[in-house]
Amino acid sequence: MNMRAMFIDMDGTLLKASNNISTRNMEAVNTLMNQGVKVFLATGRHYEVTAPYHKELGLRTPMICLNGAAIHDADSGKTIQMKTVRLNDERFHHVTAESAWNVIIHTANGVYCKKTNEEIDYWTQVGRIPPHYIGDLRQANYQDVLKYSVRTGTPCPNISALFNKEAEVINWNDGFELLAPNVSKWSALKSLLREYRISPNEVVAIGDGPNDIEMLRHVGTGVAMGNASEKVKAAADFITGHHENDGLAQFIEQYLLKSKQSYAI
Repeated sequence: MNMRAMFIDMDGTLLKASNNISTRNMEAVNTLMNQGVKVFLATGRHYEVTAPYHKELGLRTPMICLNGAAIHDADSGKTIQMKTVRLNDERFHHVTAESAWNVIIHTANGVYCKKTNEEIDYWTQVGRIPPHYIGDLRQANYQDVLKYSVRTGTPCPNISALFNKEAEVINWNDGFELLAPNVSKWSALKSLLREYRISPNEVVAIGDGPNDIEMLRHVGTGVAMGNASEKVKAAADFITGHHENDGLAQFIEQYLLKSKQSYAI
């Protein structure tokens, strides 16, 4: 396989449910880098909860964060590309404020949320920066929004469709996310490929979520995790193992390493 770069999703792909990188995944990624392959993280997470894992892997490449709304420099963490989304906030809060749903707003200056939860507590622990604001978001003074996240607890395509004309919509089983139009991991990936003069045909991308579909479809080799939905798997060229069973390492070992390991896929 002629491959110069690999883009790796984090949750459900690189990481186990415990939010840890397994030894096997770590070794596979490091061996790949030692072969001269450029490895990038492409995640829905914001920078502060991406950077520690980037450092743990020893990566020297920019980070794609917030589903492509931001690209961060490897060394300084400085935002080198940012795509803000502009909604009619009055209408957005009319739809979301009175419900029990949590709403998380990622901005250039930090996270604003309606209420805290286990996930946000984890972000604070790992990123060491608490939310800028917790409470009624109609009273919050925020700007430069990179991503809106609405956690409904169930799929709500009928609600997310209200924003189709204003934003790029990503539907999840527990809610939806809103980005600037035409922003995705794939749009950010394309920017980096131009910078590094790498063809999409020389790229492998691997992920498990609806926010990974565009990049899986458009790179030379798209890989879906075994834990991905059928829709994500349908967008991929290969399907590897479950993230709890080191599916990332399984694919790297079988298809990408010059000296293959003896693990079975």
